[in-house]
Amino acid sequence: MNLKQIAKDTAKTLQSYLTYQALRTVLAQLGETNPPLALWLHNFSADKIQDGESYIEQLFRAKPDLALRIITVREHIAEEVADFLPEMVRTGIQQANMEQRRQHLERITQIDTSNLSLQPEQQASSDPNNEQ
Repeated sequence: MNLKQIAKDTAKTLQSYLTYQALRTVLAQLGETNPPLALWLHNFSADKIQDGESYIEQLFRAKPDLALRIITVREHIAEEVADFLPEMVRTGIQQANMEQRRQHLERITQIDTSNLSLQPEQQASSDPNNEQ
């Protein structure tokens, strides 16, 4: 397990996600102030936002002012969430793991009552060979 590579991959994924969140913020703002530009940005962004850096590069070529706006918003979001994000991730994973384990334990310990035959007491009383 290469922890350094995992950290790099996680950072890249988080960076792309923050780019997506910045795009959503800018789209909402433009939706109120400049709907035609919001529509253009929405159409431009479709199927391009998976890789945040590649998306920003393409947007710089098409509309540098929007690219600058998105990276500014992305940086602001990153600064706001960076301090408490590691603890939230750790806590979230611990809670999710505990819930997954609980659900798994419930599944493996459930008795399937549809496949059970009559209870032993019922079998004894309904057995014609049973002399009481």
